[in-house]
Amino acid sequence: MKRIIPFLMAIAITLAMFTVYSTNVQASQTEAASHEEVSNIAEDTAGNSQVISAKAIASAIVVGLVGTGGALAMGTAIGKCAESMARQPEMANKINSTMMLGIVFIETAIIYALVIAILIIFVL
Repeated sequence: MKRIIPFLMAIAITLAMFTVYSTNVQASQTEAASHEEVSNIAEDTAGNSQVISAKAIASAIVVGLVGTGGALAMGTAIGKCAESMARQPEMANKINSTMMLGIVFIETAIIYALVIAILIIFVL
């Protein structure tokens, strides 16, 4: 499991970089289209739809990977918390509050990934 998370993060970063590269390609195609004849604008429109598709795919994969990673992390945290509460019932309140704080941090990371995916779609 520890080896999978860096691999998934590398895929997410690669997809985000691909989206940025696609946006740069789109900008250069737009500049080239302004200097070309009207007949080449149809080809630019096809390139634009490819960039939009790449953004949507990259965002979906990023959110999916982060959601999966967050779900696995929360499941592991809850399982370890239940195990430790079974061992030491007198510490159950402290363990439970610490688990809730950890789950909040995990959920925050997932929400940040969602915000980044929305930014990829609408800003880039």
